[in-house]
Amino acid sequence: MTSSVADLIAPQIPYLRRFARALTGSQDRGDAYVVATLETLVADQRTFRRDLPARAALYHTFVRVWGALPINHEAESVEMTRGKVTDRRIETLTPLPRQAFLLAALEEFPTPEIAAILETTEEDVRRLVDTAGQEIAEQITAKVMIIEDEPLIALDIEGLVSELGHDVVGIATTRKEANDLAQRTQPGIVLADIQLADGSSGIDAVNDILKTLDIPVVFITAYPERLLTGERAEPTFLITKPFKPEMVKAVISQALFFDVRAGASSRGAAA
Repeated sequence: MTSSVADLIAPQIPYLRRFARALTGSQDRGDAYVVATLETLVADQRTFRRDLPARAALYHTFVRVWGALPINHEAESVEMTRGKVTDRRIETLTPLPRQAFLLAALEEFPTPEIAAILETTEEDVRRLVDTAGQEIAEQITAKVMIIEDEPLIALDIEGLVSELGHDVVGIATTRKEANDLAQRTQPGIVLADIQLADGSSGIDAVNDILKTLDIPVVFITAYPERLLTGERAEPTFLITKPFKPEMVKAVISQALFFDVRAGASSRGAAA
């Protein structure tokens, strides 16, 4: 018996939310695209490609919905100096490379499935991923603070972050340590585990920090589906345990890109 589209896609929706939020830099906008994708499938189930694995078919529909808006095809230039962004716009990384990079690094789709999702060739996918990786490597450096109570995981994250060219300003293991460290070091981004050593919450620690610092945050969790329901205020950027270097690279880079974009918008409004 053929499974219904609803049954096939239901387990995949939390992960589509993760992708959509990373792509748009916003819980609200990302979830809105997910809702539009589901509405598209309800209106016409023929948009769901039965020749693809269910997860790839769902993302394929999402990408078609995303591509239906002309603004998502635009790119804008950005001036960079070492370690500093002088014009802050996410569009410096063009949409197709960004989509391909996130599909590969964050969602871990194999190249043939990415090609099907984006309706392009495997050769083009490899080129797009390489382009995105090069652009990100050239443009992003930041002071990174880590909130993680497992020493080996903390060291692993520190090593990955340093390899990407970022400066790790410190590692905190409790809510109090995290707030103290943030005030002392003024990081440009925080990577935070959800559960901390003293039983406190990484989310609470981050909320403390955000009272005085306006910086992007990436949460680390083994259970992303528990945080990606769309029913409340939730993290925009997530790294899933166990993580791979490319996943860390993808999520940190997206978070920093959107942070810079927000900085440009606030400066423009002030002017």
